[in-house]
Amino acid sequence: MTFATPPAEAPGRLGLERLTKTFPGRKPPVTAVDEVTLDVEPGEFITLLGPSGCGKTTTLRIVAGLERATAGHVRLDGEIIDARPPQRRPMAMVFQNYALFPHLTVGENIAYGLRVLRRDRQETDSAVDFALTGMNLVGLESRSPHELSGGQQQRVALARALVMQPEVLLFDEPLSNLDAKLRGSMRAEIRRIQRRLGITALYVTHDQDEAMTMSDRIVVMNKGRIEQAARPADIYFRPATVFVADFVGRANFLEVVPGRVDDGAAVTALGRAMTVPAHPDVRVNVAAYLMARPETLSLAAAGEGGNGSVLRATFHGHSVDYEVETRAGTLAVTVPGPDPARLLGEGTNVTVTIDPERAYLLPRRDRVRAVNREP
Repeated sequence: MTFATPPAEAPGRLGLERLTKTFPGRKPPVTAVDEVTLDVEPGEFITLLGPSGCGKTTTLRIVAGLERATAGHVRLDGEIIDARPPQRRPMAMVFQNYALFPHLTVGENIAYGLRVLRRDRQETDSAVDFALTGMNLVGLESRSPHELSGGQQQRVALARALVMQPEVLLFDEPLSNLDAKLRGSMRAEIRRIQRRLGITALYVTHDQDEAMTMSDRIVVMNKGRIEQAARPADIYFRPATVFVADFVGRANFLEVVPGRVDDGAAVTALGRAMTVPAHPDVRVNVAAYLMARPETLSLAAAGEGGNGSVLRATFHGHSVDYEVETRAGTLAVTVPGPDPARLLGEGTNVTVTIDPERAYLLPRRDRVRAVNREP
């Protein structure tokens, strides 16, 4: 058995239509998923990202058929599949705890789903051999799960899902039990296989690095709703809401009032007038938040002048994180590839400069954890 390259019009188009899930037995009733609508292209890798309790896992379970939606529909290739039980959906799921059968060998675990479907013995053996090779598990087929490392167990769980040749592959925080180095290699492995086979993937995580490095699009969820669904670069540099800007990565927020809004917005920040890209909902003379990521700010020693003073410097080798006290409040600044001879010590007077092309102006609709205001 071999996995063929998918045709141009491959199966696996997934549609979520105003999905809602309410748990009425709780007091008060909890709406875990609130009218979630999302279209997923065949072969696309989508990550559901958000804080605990935002509804991402419940959404995944509804797609898998493990939860029944209170309202709305799940479509697969245009067909509503709400009434289909999990075993009749052309999907496979990789769980956080691997869910391997402890009494079966690696080979038997991988073959389990095919044997339940009563597939031909020769076809099953061929599929298992292919999966063992593709997941670097050759030689481990006779071992029990408890004899494997965490990374090997995860590869077995992935192989068991892939041999079913699903149209949609579902992941429920599958790497959270692995150490940091192993997580990095497994991310690359999952993404490589998913791209090679062209399988649609829906991936749930709270790990922002996973979301950024693996996804075609990230869906940021908050309180059961989608805040933004976009490419990783757009999520990071052009967030749709203050929540997204505050949740994904680190950001400085300065409260400003734009004096002009057309192709960009004219603002004054840290004593400097500049024109910055702006959200479509930003309005003239209405207070807004200027978002500046730490790596989009620069520092220069200023002697007796400047507009800030270094409070703390944290050396990471590949970068230095500075906390700088300014008249607008404390700002986070990241300097990549630092020159050891030019590290700035605590108390150094500095000039902080914002790169206006990489800043972004957002309407002041949500609260953020820390807002900087110039006197």
